[in-house]
Amino acid sequence: MLSESIAKLVQYGITTGLTSECERNYTTNLLLDVFHEDDYEKPDNIEEPVNLEATLSELLDEAIKRGLIEDSIVYRDLFDTRLMNCLMPRPGQVQKEFWDKYKESPKEATDYFYKLSQDSNYIRRYRVEKDQKWKVDSPYGEIDITINLSKPEKDPKAIAAARNVKSGSYPKCLLCPENEGYAGRVNHPARQNHRIIPITINNTPWGFQYSPYVYYNEHCIVFNCQHTPMKIERNAFIKLFDFVKLFPHYFLGSNADLPIVGGSILSHDHFQGGHYTFAMAKAPIEQHVILPGFEDVEAGIVKWPLSVLRIRHKDSNRLVDLATHVLEVWRGYTDEEAFIYAETNGEPHNTITPIARKVGDTYELDLTLRNNITTEEHPLGVYHPHAEYHHIKKENIGLIEVMGLAVLPARLKGEMELLEEYILEGKDISSNEQIEKHAEWVKKFLPKYPEITKENIHGILQKEIGIVFTHVLEDAGVYKCTTEGREAFMRFLETLYKLK
Repeated sequence: MLSESIAKLVQYGITTGLTSECERNYTTNLLLDVFHEDDYEKPDNIEEPVNLEATLSELLDEAIKRGLIEDSIVYRDLFDTRLMNCLMPRPGQVQKEFWDKYKESPKEATDYFYKLSQDSNYIRRYRVEKDQKWKVDSPYGEIDITINLSKPEKDPKAIAAARNVKSGSYPKCLLCPENEGYAGRVNHPARQNHRIIPITINNTPWGFQYSPYVYYNEHCIVFNCQHTPMKIERNAFIKLFDFVKLFPHYFLGSNADLPIVGGSILSHDHFQGGHYTFAMAKAPIEQHVILPGFEDVEAGIVKWPLSVLRIRHKDSNRLVDLATHVLEVWRGYTDEEAFIYAETNGEPHNTITPIARKVGDTYELDLTLRNNITTEEHPLGVYHPHAEYHHIKKENIGLIEVMGLAVLPARLKGEMELLEEYILEGKDISSNEQIEKHAEWVKKFLPKYPEITKENIHGILQKEIGIVFTHVLEDAGVYKCTTEGREAFMRFLETLYKLK
């Protein structure tokens, strides 16, 4: 049984191109060593295509039977990553292949690297496929909704074990380049099948990799090779465009650099990008403006629930100069009437979530104005999902949500299934502890649907979740899409330019 499973995994490596045919015996022996096995009987025939998930499951069950690992999702993940490393090309080989393909085209290089990241099981296709995804119409265009199911829940055994593990400082965080090849531990994922492409942006060394959770197509992460905090400043805009020039088919954006509106790992300077067009990128400029000193730059307010200034020019340097000016003014801007405070008690509140892309021969930069002030009424943030929507989305609104993709918690899958049952059978939602938080929400939207059936209930819930997420985005906008909101937005913009 072990011989057959190992043979299947090696064949998978050869078929996908992870492993060369000339390395068949070498790879087989590496895997035998992992299992402390000296004997091997080559199977007569391996049926293709090899099912990676099933094959790894066989090998993991064998490892448990032999007492090599405990039967827990965390230990299984650590061990199957070790198995996949036996198939993997070395980092230098991956980098050479990437840059050889880059000479043909940037897209050919990223296509190769993305496929490798999936074939290596660094991106676990079979988990990502479980994510629930759909689109919902909104006043701002078609937005994306996803219930994230690809991150495994830690089991009680692993949680208990993690408490007993000495807190390590290597790697310093999940974004550090030292993760490449790291074996992992119960409180840090294994990264032996992880590969990084070194790039240079703003004359400094950075790394390019993919997210293992791919919230959208070719979801990549670009990170500073030094463990240094995130900071939105002039250099951040330069880095964004340096990357877009290297990979013009990708967008790149940054989370904001303050808590609440940051929504990411603030301790390590990084960006997120990919090959995907979000609803925000499709949203039109609602009102064009001319900026003194930047009359050559196309600029305007975007029709979007968050407060976005879009600037466009064929010369990215002009956009860097203008974005720096906007950022500097916004950092110190206060408008009490609009409840915008640059700082309170010495704590800064204003920052920007920027997104860069290239459209044809023109560079675009979306500057999303953010503010993280809190009040007694909104202790998690005034410009954060308000309490009435926490039953769906309570987490920070970071870069991905800003652009129009809801990343919703895995708990919603089970809760929506229960809600379907309770609504169809007319049961009291508030009587169930798991879904009682949704009771008021359901009570409000049910009258809109005179006929609810087994066939349409799922679509109704998906639509209503989309409506909630739209309101969440509106909550995160420092200036609302109302007459008063636009007037307040203009008061800020008038410090930058005169109207067209």
